[in-house]
Amino acid sequence: MSEVKKALALISGGLDSMLAVRVVQQQGIHVEGVNFFTGFCVEGHTHAIRKKDRARPKRNNALWVAEQLGIKLHIVDIVEEYKDVLLNPRYGYGQNLNPCLDCKIFMVGKAREWIEQKGFDFIVTGEVVGQRPMSQRKDTMPVVAKHSGADDLLLRPLCARNLPPTLPEREGWIDRGKLYDFSGRNRKPQMALAASFGIDDYAQPAGGCCFLTDAQYSAKLADLWQARGSRDYGMDDIMLLKVGRHIRPRPHFKLIVAREEGEGNFLQGYKRQFASLTTVSHGGPLTLIDGDTSDDDLKLAAGIVARYSQGRQADEVELLHTDARGRERSVKVKPLSPIEVKQEWHA
Repeated sequence: MSEVKKALALISGGLDSMLAVRVVQQQGIHVEGVNFFTGFCVEGHTHAIRKKDRARPKRNNALWVAEQLGIKLHIVDIVEEYKDVLLNPRYGYGQNLNPCLDCKIFMVGKAREWIEQKGFDFIVTGEVVGQRPMSQRKDTMPVVAKHSGADDLLLRPLCARNLPPTLPEREGWIDRGKLYDFSGRNRKPQMALAASFGIDDYAQPAGGCCFLTDAQYSAKLADLWQARGSRDYGMDDIMLLKVGRHIRPRPHFKLIVAREEGEGNFLQGYKRQFASLTTVSHGGPLTLIDGDTSDDDLKLAAGIVARYSQGRQADEVELLHTDARGRERSVKVKPLSPIEVKQEWHA
């Protein structure tokens, strides 16, 4: 009997990588998955926090996909290594702060290291020609293969027939005739293939999973860098940028205002790291203060927070200011008007 070949698949949790694995599995290949954790993935964070997302499944889609496929999934933390990719992308950013081409090269390169160390034969991804404007173009796909070091060990089952044959195809490990020639942004071919496999539950087909593609998130990250005078970040920064309204009344401090109960509960966990404002006389949101504030700054911040409370029409709202050491004091202010809040909103 011939030796069973082993493939390592990049699993994002979306439909494409799920289908790519299924296609390869059907050819008798042993497949395991890898999910590289950068901290910027949408899944598993805001979906579990915000009330508006409560109807969505509370699951890590990469783990869920691996379970449906019956494969082992390796989750690899690359938060620190990924910083250089984000801060110094060779091929630049997309529409926002998304270094998509550099990101793909980096992750395929990490997969290349993995297959060398663990005895796998080739790499599988769910890429489709023309689906993404940076990393999945006909001219950039060879760039990913070359600069990742994967070369022709990188198989893209969903669009392989649009590309030159890879080593697994030339060696007969994979039947090229059983691969696909999908292209473009139309998702109907993938959805039809999923139906043929009996797959009817999957993440939103056209949805990306990276916050860096989101304009508002990218703007908040750029604001954070500008305020600090340094293009750096930590895991807490990544998480906090996903939650609440971020308002910068003055260059040296900003407010993170909870938009609902779930976000308020989440922000409670950061009260030992940041000063906070909580409305006392009326119902209102928990707000973290990132930066040092004078008495004048604090009065301005309280006026903004009061505007988001149930006392927005009151003549006066009382708030409790708590510093990061737990010391408390009362602040009484008149809520700012919507126009005043907008004028003070620099983030």
